[in-house]
Amino acid sequence: MRELSVIIPTWQEAGCIAQAVDAARAIGDEVIVADAASPDGTAELAARAGARVVIANKSRGEQLHAGALAARGDTLLFLHADARLPASARAAIAAALAREEVQGGNFYLRFAPETRAARFYTWANHVRRRWLRVYYGDSALFIRRSAYEQLGGFRPLPVFEDYELVRRLEAARRTKYIRDVEVTASARRFERAPLRTLLLWGAMHTLYASGVPAARLAALYRDLRPTEPAPPAPPAASEPAR
Repeated sequence: MRELSVIIPTWQEAGCIAQAVDAARAIGDEVIVADAASPDGTAELAARAGARVVIANKSRGEQLHAGALAARGDTLLFLHADARLPASARAAIAAALAREEVQGGNFYLRFAPETRAARFYTWANHVRRRWLRVYYGDSALFIRRSAYEQLGGFRPLPVFEDYELVRRLEAARRTKYIRDVEVTASARRFERAPLRTLLLWGAMHTLYASGVPAARLAALYRDLRPTEPAPPAPPAASEPAR
């Protein structure tokens, strides 16, 4: 790994984007924020914090792909604005990719603050990743640029863009699940109604697997997102998974 580009997609993340960029700069050689013209000043705050900003349509798949196209690195790390990786993540990625057959992967995901619901979601994500090889963008996806380009990158989907890329990556390449370095993500998406969120997300997966277009499911995903500004992001995790 010669150069690592960190790509952060954003929509109205003024409350945490500066901290996200600061943490990402400790990991990557460059930080790219792919913003969807947020009206809250996210792009300006990201640039002020030291990120390179690109503007894309409000679709996470399009934003992530725009960030990847703008990136210079031979390795791409896709990170959510409300997620934190410790600086040691860079060495962990380099160690994983030192094996030529490994083309990408993700990190053990822990939700914070650690409520009972957050602990359940942390456990469920680990089980799903380990046994089903299913994971999402909140677990900090990394991939060699060459593999990303060969796979065609993120599709222009408003939801399930990460799941769709992961399915192609897992089917065609060998990946690494990094468990001794954790990514800590905010539990804001489910902390108010964890059971309802679980049921809604399960229904969305079923509909998507049945052929319902992601664009039609985007309205349901908006219902999962909090309407208030993002809370301060959790600190970067450093302890190994238990």
